[in-house]
Formats: sequence, structure tokens, C-alpha cells
Amino acid sequence: MHRGKGMKFVGDSRVPGMEFRKPNIPKDYSEYPGKTEAFWPNFLLKEWMIGSVFLIGYLLLTVAHPSPLEGQADPTDTAYIPLPDWYFLFLYQLLKYEFASGPFNVVGAIIVPGLAFGALMLAPFLDRGPERRPSKRPLPTGFMILGIVSIIFLTWESVANHDWEAAEAQGKITQEVEIDTTDPGYEVYSAAACISCHGDNLEGAVGPSLVGTGLSPEEIAEIAVNGIEKDGALVMPAAWDGTDEDLKLLTEFISGLEAE
Repeated sequence: MHRGKGMKFVGDSRVPGMEFRKPNIPKDYSEYPGKTEAFWPNFLLKEWMIGSVFLIGYLLLTVAHPSPLEGQADPTDTAYIPLPDWYFLFLYQLLKYEFASGPFNVVGAIIVPGLAFGALMLAPFLDRGPERRPSKRPLPTGFMILGIVSIIFLTWESVANHDWEAAEAQGKITQEVEIDTTDPGYEVYSAAACISCHGDNLEGAVGPSLVGTGLSPEEIAEIAVNGIEKDGALVMPAAWDGTDEDLKLLTEFISGLEAE
């Protein structure tokens, strides 16, 4: 090298050229036309777009159908029927069938879900071929379709056969109200044994709450004297056998109870 003349390079044939590709260097995307794409931004942008669509969908569903709030849990209430969230309704429905309930509860609670999720975990090992078309991978595709159809069917059955009105009534939040135990109507209420079904503070026990019913005294008297049926089933039997004067005191007392 001479000063001011620049630098000169001499080639050596012993140095491997670019035509000798090292095995640890991945091939360029251009060598796989139509089969690969760059992770950034192509692939990642698609993932973000799909995730955004599902996230917005869940947010809209949450706003349109907010989770209902129920009253405080009462471990002494043996009549309460719990209901799981929507994503566990298919397992809840499974436990209603004879082969998976009662003495066979372990079948519906452990064995069937264990086999289903175990098959899902083994799906990648059932067919390890490079083919991506579902029609070319019958075993994993069949198991996946069977699982999706089963979950949809059991969830639908659970929703269709559940008594949603009763579920809403049993978990309804009832506001407390101060009861005037010196009121003549309350004395009639206690003496008529109504307290055993509707509670000391009329908050409901075996029977529903009598606070804030929105019924007139005449409507309450009709129910007390003749009972009430709903969908062909007797909800409350005819229970009144007292005088008309006491009935008037009772119905006016109950009709005047409003939640705070």
C-alpha cells in the first residue's frame, strides 16, 4: 500500500465463496415464493388485526350483556342452584345425564373431560406430516370437529333447558327495609304462620320476598285466599283462613313495604 494511492485487495481461492452456503444460515424468503412471509410486519400485523377484532367483539358483548350481580352468598340456602359461566356450560350439561351423574359423577367430572383434553394434547402427535390442508389430515381434523360440535351442542342444551326465570329470582338482590314489628299487620303476619315461609323481615326464605312487590292490597288478598299458579305449577297454595279484617290489615301492611 502506497500513501495516497488507496488500498488494494488480493483474492484468495482458498477462501470459500458465497456459493458455498453454510448450513446454519437460513435461506432467503425469495427462495420460497408464496410459502413464507416476513414476521415483521406482515405476519405480526395480521395477528394484531385478528386479535383486535375479537377483543372489540368481546367488549361489545360485555357492554350489551353485563354480568348479573346476585345477592350475598348464603351457605345455609340449600335450595340455591349454582350456574357456571358460559364457557363451562357444556360441562355443566354433561353432569345432567344419567351416565355422568349420581353414582357415575366421576365419569362426567373427570373421565370424559380428561379423555377429551388428553386427546386435544395428543393431536399434534397423531399426524406429524407437513401438510396443512385439513382434508389431508383426517385424524386431527376429525377430533377437532367432534370437540367443537360437542361443546356447541352441550352448551345449547344447557341454555335451552335451564330455568332462567327461577335462576334470576333466586339470586336477586333484595334491599333491606326496616320492619315495624309493632304494626297490627305484622302481628297478623306472624300469627298466620306466613313468617315461616317469608322470613322474619319478609326478605324471603322458602317463599319469595314480600318487600317491594308492587302489588295492591286487593291483589295480595287474592293470592293469600286462592293461591297462585305459574305455568301450570302451584307456586303458593291457598293459605288464608282468618277474618276479613285481619286480611285487610295484612295486605295493606305488605303492600306498603318499599325497599330503601
